[in-house]
Amino acid sequence: MMRVLTSIVLIPTILWVVLFAPDMIFGAAACLFAGLCWLEYAGIAAHYGAKFRAADGWIPGLTFLLIQRDETLLLIGITIGTLMLTLRNPDLRDMFPSAALFLLGLVYVFGAWRSAFVLHSSNEYWLVFALAINWVGDTAAFYVGRAIGKHKMAPRVSPGKSWEGAAASLIAAAGFGVWLLRWSIPEVSLGMAAFLAVAGNAAGQMGDLAESALKRGAGVKDSGTLLPGHGGWLDRLDSSLFSMPAVHILVQAFGLR
Repeated sequence: MMRVLTSIVLIPTILWVVLFAPDMIFGAAACLFAGLCWLEYAGIAAHYGAKFRAADGWIPGLTFLLIQRDETLLLIGITIGTLMLTLRNPDLRDMFPSAALFLLGLVYVFGAWRSAFVLHSSNEYWLVFALAINWVGDTAAFYVGRAIGKHKMAPRVSPGKSWEGAAASLIAAAGFGVWLLRWSIPEVSLGMAAFLAVAGNAAGQMGDLAESALKRGAGVKDSGTLLPGHGGWLDRLDSSLFSMPAVHILVQAFGLR
């Protein structure tokens, strides 16, 4: 019940921020969500022995998120800065794993929200699409998986997920995605809309599994406790951290607007 109540509050709020809020409020919300995900990721990374503070990621992370140009130079600069930062580790054997986990987290979290900015600036409905195909797909997977799920999808990583639930997620996302794009961005063809929905949802499902693997390797159940019924922000947004870049890449690759 708490999971449903949290979603009832959270989803309309996010839709308002994406579709109707001034750009300044959207930008502030995106930075907030990215920051919360980063804090929880840093907590997980600590279980792997990472020797960095979550606060160390604020400046490079927000720089990567907000400066929407020269991506290659930004990544080079952040990589160099990460190596310089980890030089302070008393045990130099911690330098490489700490730097790798730090840089991975910056790209994983802030890079995904960078894609959210690009989608939003192109057309707000592209961002709604990238988010909603996961919301709809997750709901379908949950109920279908509970009802008829018998074949485990990834038992080592997420024992509750089934292939039946994954298939239901793809089908529901395809149907909803086609409807949403045909209504909001009608110049997108039916076939392209279905392809984008399936690809984005598949990426989101991989994002869910990737975050589950990170938690399982760290020996933690949830990334946080801020969202009743969902765990943490990273738990709730793990699918979106993969689907937003996937939709961003495909929209740009096919020259869509």
